Amino acid sequence: MQVLKYTLRRLLYLIFVFFIVSIIMFGIHYLIPGDPVSRAIEEYRTSLKPHEYDAMYWQTYRAMGYDQPVPVQYLRWMERLLQGDFGYSTIYRRPVNQVIGAPIVNTLKLNLISTAIVFAITIPLGIVSAVKKGSLFDRLTQGVTILGYSLPTFVFAILFIFLFSVHLGWFPVSGMATPGFSGTALEMTLDRLKYMALPVLTLVFIRLGGLTRYVRTTMIEALSEDYIKTARAKGLRERVVIFSHAFRNALIPFITVMTGWIISLFSGSIITETMFNYNGIGKMLYDALRQSDYQVVMSMNMFYVLLSLLGNLFMDLAYGIADPRVRLA
Repeated sequence: MQVLKYTLRRLLYLIFVFFIVSIIMFGIHYLIPGDPVSRAIEEYRTSLKPHEYDAMYWQTYRAMGYDQPVPVQYLRWMERLLQGDFGYSTIYRRPVNQVIGAPIVNTLKLNLISTAIVFAITIPLGIVSAVKKGSLFDRLTQGVTILGYSLPTFVFAILFIFLFSVHLGWFPVSGMATPGFSGTALEMTLDRLKYMALPVLTLVFIRLGGLTRYVRTTMIEALSEDYIKTARAKGLRERVVIFSHAFRNALIPFITVMTGWIISLFSGSIITETMFNYNGIGKMLYDALRQSDYQVVMSMNMFYVLLSLLGNLFMDLAYGIADPRVRLA
């Protein structure tokens, strides 16, 4: 019952914050320099006579609602947003609803693979590093992981492109599939995986460092607790002490990180997707910003806001369920 009350209270707070942020986002969009109407009808500038172009301009101006007061524009935009109408993309010349589906799925595939690899590496690596604290293995691990989160994403991307694409020729530089390639379902899947290799490798390397050090830190704290000394004094095997006692308790603060990562499955990496020309949600947002496609930018920003709010709610609930000592209030 307490969890239900807490969830309802947080949902009300979530709705309030969502609308406040939407007002801020709409205000920023309204103040951005540029003329979205001109952008929307740019293709007709050379084919129409000046008076015809002016007539189309003002017709589009009214159709987009810019002749209304700003509060009315916001309310109409929010009404359409809540109804699932995200507007019209001036880049793709289609409704935003029809544009964002494929990039979201592509980003989800990319993040699922990279996240699975990261967790498979960092959890055992962090545990071993904590158990062997101060050893040569631990020092080497710390040195390598520092590079992981200290170097910017584009450095890894350029390095992997030069090494694996230019020098070794193992993987294509960019794209998502070989143009004109056709074959069996397995062959086409392998072809797409070949194009995903370098983006996945880049995402794995930039995420390894911070997560490995986080697992190591939580494990070191857990191994220093009195109940670990008691378990060892009882003669329990070291494997049981580490995994059944220390690791289970170290997972509690780790939940906050894991929850954030689960939510990030649906968000794109702008730099990685752009450098490898991967048609994900991050590249789509970059293209929309570069070409002033305001409806796409607004929709993507509100999508990220909603993900963040839901992620925080889920994180709090998961933390309270995992650790009964945490009181949801």
